[in-house]
Amino acid sequence: MIRISAYANRTVAVLGLGRTGVAAAKALAAGGARVEAWDDYAPASAAAEAQGLACRDLAGIEWRSVAALVLSPGIPHLHPKPHPLVVIARAVGCPIISDFDLLAGAQPDATYVGITGTNGKSTTTALIGHIVAAARRPVQVGGNLGTSALALEPLGQDGAYVLEASSYQLDITRALAFDVAVLLNITPDHLGRHGGMDGYIAAKARIFARQDAASTAVIGIDDDHCRRLAETLRTSDGPTVVEISTTRQTQHGVHVLDGILFDATGDQAVSVIDLRTVATLPGAHNWQNAAAAYAATKALGLAPARIADAIRSFPGLAHRQERIAVIDGVAYVNDSKATNPDAAAKALASYQTIYWIAGGRPKEGGLELVMPHLGPVRRAFLIGEAADAFAKELEGHVAVRKCGTLAIALAEARAAALADGIADAVVLLSPACASFDQFRDFEERGQIFVDLVRALPRAQGGAVARSGERTRELV
Repeated sequence: MIRISAYANRTVAVLGLGRTGVAAAKALAAGGARVEAWDDYAPASAAAEAQGLACRDLAGIEWRSVAALVLSPGIPHLHPKPHPLVVIARAVGCPIISDFDLLAGAQPDATYVGITGTNGKSTTTALIGHIVAAARRPVQVGGNLGTSALALEPLGQDGAYVLEASSYQLDITRALAFDVAVLLNITPDHLGRHGGMDGYIAAKARIFARQDAASTAVIGIDDDHCRRLAETLRTSDGPTVVEISTTRQTQHGVHVLDGILFDATGDQAVSVIDLRTVATLPGAHNWQNAAAAYAATKALGLAPARIADAIRSFPGLAHRQERIAVIDGVAYVNDSKATNPDAAAKALASYQTIYWIAGGRPKEGGLELVMPHLGPVRRAFLIGEAADAFAKELEGHVAVRKCGTLAIALAEARAAALADGIADAVVLLSPACASFDQFRDFEERGQIFVDLVRALPRAQGGAVARSGERTRELV
């Protein structure tokens, strides 16, 4: 845990007591701050109190004596409307800060790598952390992925914090400057929280805030929003811009063509690694993740050959195209993290014969981004709140079954795949939706799918990954 001593003997308010808020409150208390903590969700406050934190409604405190308000990312500060306590804090001039800001102040000598994007940021974050660890450099990986920033361990001057940064986190971060900042892609998401597409783009672009000429900005240029941001940064006096692409050659960047990663940051493009041989990074979207991780870790001074070796040994990440098993010739893939249509579209483009399980709580725009990628889909098995709407959108394009629950969808998808008997068949959970209609989060949804797959009968046997293990070659 990081100890925050900058607020010793001063009062700091913490609003929101999920893992980020609890870690911030503990770090501040350990450094001698007087912590006032609260969550509007009573069970969260009760859980925090069980961990030794004193909680009370912040509406009743003397705000003019509060040195800072640490806001958890899930608490709205602008849209759709600011939380009432945020309004109070602003009215009295109380600074509103993030856990990233506290980390930067407590560990000023470390190197900071930040990763954001609508899709792929978790895999890229984990891959960068894996590469840095393989090079035997001190590294801590977290942020929006896994461990919250202030629950990480202290690092010295040679250490690197690799932080996944959501748009919510970037929106409230005002002090941390990333030495290497990665923006993978931007497609519509969380528009209500950011007041529309322009606000969402602005939030993502904040990953480059406070960078200087000694910093590196790694930007995917395969969508118009990011390409324009790259052009703007290139004409500024700010960071060195390294473009990445899986659709075109880059000048002074990193690109992937037909699965081969090329380093074009020098005088000529040099082939580095054939990503088609890396089973844990399937599809062009994962090749973008690999290109970003390569560019970021090369900017940290790692040698290309060492980076390539580490990419080959990457174990993958749960719920991101996680191959669970091949049973009776049918593969089962857990892509529960595909909580929006763009992420699902990328998964559909990764396989040849798909029995697709989709649905949940829908995002903005319906299945528009998915429709061009339905070619490999034999049938769609729909669950959750989106089932009726998705069935109407898919009518005339794909055969559809409205299944209601994940268990029924899996059983029907398995039966259809076995009946068709097509080689390379994949039962793919890639919902294109949030999970909150039926599950606590995407992780619970994915884990239930994994458990259901492991319980399937086997007429001819099949390989199944044990808990915490990725399957390798399972045919």
